[in-house]
Amino acid sequence: MKSYSLTDVGVVRKVNQDYVYTSDKPVGHLPNLFVVADGMGGHRAGDYASKYTVEVLERELKRTDEEDVERALIQAVKVANHELIREAGTDEHLKGMGTTIVVATIINQMMYFANVGDSRLYLINQGILQLTKDHSLVEEMVRLGGIKPEEAKHHPDKNIITRAIGAKEEVEVDFYEHRLKKGDIILMCTDGLSNMVEDEELFHIVQGARDVVEAAEMLVETAKENGGTDNIGLVLIVPGLGEVSIC
Repeated sequence: MKSYSLTDVGVVRKVNQDYVYTSDKPVGHLPNLFVVADGMGGHRAGDYASKYTVEVLERELKRTDEEDVERALIQAVKVANHELIREAGTDEHLKGMGTTIVVATIINQMMYFANVGDSRLYLINQGILQLTKDHSLVEEMVRLGGIKPEEAKHHPDKNIITRAIGAKEEVEVDFYEHRLKKGDIILMCTDGLSNMVEDEELFHIVQGARDVVEAAEMLVETAKENGGTDNIGLVLIVPGLGEVSIC
């Protein structure tokens, strides 16, 4: 397995509120762990929120006795939610902070992942497929038939999310599992990448790169060339189940 993570403040923002985490080594009962978080909040509260949430998540996964992956991930995310709300109450400058999160682990040929918010997990192989569902206002509008999927990307309310870590005492966590196959590449990212680069271009950049480092750097540079209006955070993973076009 090969992985690489990268964050960038972008062109417009002054503070980087994205936080990424990768571990190819065991974290508690999990053989590996990959996380992307996109913080929100003023006066540097957003960058604090994303980093703090990931640190709590890692701590909980290291010390849990729960061996069921779904229960372990969801439980850790919910603890992180409670801890972030508690932490926000200790400092006026942290009040109202929150973060998205997408977390994944790969066990043999299975990928288990969970998300809250609009940070995404894509599967890239012969094409590109978004495996997570955005918890956002425009996604709800698409689901209800109010707008077409192609209109969602450029809708003025595309950045309004309907779920976040730190927003409510009880957080709803979506959990998925997916069987990986030869040639699969996983891209986890914040909306600072997905809003700036079309899915088809994400696919071509990743498949055309020589390795995960070049792919990550090219993705960030493309997002910045396209405006870079938000922070950019991403994790690329090559599970190593067979020959792939990127290594």
